[in-house]
Amino acid sequence: MSGLINYVSCGVLWLGLAVKAPELARHRSDPYLRAICAVLGLGGFCFLLGAPPTVGAINRLSGVPNLAAPLTYGSITAYSAASQVLVVYWRGGGHVHRVARRWMAAYTLVLVGIAATFALGETPVERRTDLDTYYATTPFVAEMIVLYLVGHLAAVSVTAVSAVRWAREVDGWLRAGLLVLGLGSLCGAGYSVSKLVAVVARWCGRDWSGLSTDVSPAVAGLGALLTSAGILVPLAGPHLTEWRRSGRAYARLAPLERELDDLLTRRCLRLPRPRWATPTTRLMWRQTSIHNALSYLDASFDRSLYERTREAVLGATGDAERAEAAAWAAVIAAAVREESGGPLPGEAGRLPVRVPGPAALVRVADALAAPAPVTAARVPSGTTPTSTP
Repeated sequence: MSGLINYVSCGVLWLGLAVKAPELARHRSDPYLRAICAVLGLGGFCFLLGAPPTVGAINRLSGVPNLAAPLTYGSITAYSAASQVLVVYWRGGGHVHRVARRWMAAYTLVLVGIAATFALGETPVERRTDLDTYYATTPFVAEMIVLYLVGHLAAVSVTAVSAVRWAREVDGWLRAGLLVLGLGSLCGAGYSVSKLVAVVARWCGRDWSGLSTDVSPAVAGLGALLTSAGILVPLAGPHLTEWRRSGRAYARLAPLERELDDLLTRRCLRLPRPRWATPTTRLMWRQTSIHNALSYLDASFDRSLYERTREAVLGATGDAERAEAAAWAAVIAAAVREESGGPLPGEAGRLPVRVPGPAALVRVADALAAPAPVTAARVPSGTTPTSTP
């Protein structure tokens, strides 16, 4: 189990990075995308470097006891700066570039301080999991530990407060993402606080190293999961909404496709069904197949039946969209039944209205699922169809 939380957290963050990397490759000059990828990449790097097996490998290969410590602390500091820059670019404003540069300059100084204090200190005994508390009283090394923890705590606290404040001003997926990001940043603050408490306890002669070795990795892993989700929710949310809308439209079009199924099969009008496709792609496939069938039936539509049905439903319901959908459903049902048996008994030919668009097709399918259009399609040419409101 040693390092498992670190590696899982790293995988979660780098999975988010893999999702955003193609977009960054297309828009390399976008500072917002660069900040997102930096947060995800550096966050994963922090967990990778902090895993005990990785710590041991770095120390062994470098020949420097505990060299992994300043590397891990430096990556945490860089992650803290990237989180702040992300919030700055995410919110925007008139001085985003100036504010972002200030944050990067401040944390560059922190990085220099970490490197300098480690070089000045002495860490002869390798500590893979409890270096913070083991060397909490060692000159210069103690300053390095406090420096990175305070720097990280300041960054995640400001990020959490900024995210929650901004969430009050927006709504939808952006608000949800900000709230999740704020919660993830709060967990990140728990990482720093638990380690600082353990360090202070060591100064007071107490051994609370469990806070540093057990509690802080757990809250840091949860924070990584929430941070990754908070960043990706506003980006993926609109796509999820579109997929849900497309899935519902796809399902509602099923009655219309079933009505046209025999014609689509006999006349080879249906495109090959896409595999492993998104709901949007499947919806386009169904819409295209339906339009192919309607184009084939165009010359067979009964104009008089269309007008009679439309007037009857409009008079019964007062709903123009519903009346038009019922009229289309009636003429489509009639045309399909008569397509293989000769001309229609009514006035066949091109209708004076255009073939329904995507939104109207859904209403036509709904009308086909109701009994009124079918009844209207079967009435003789000289009578008026009945319709239920």
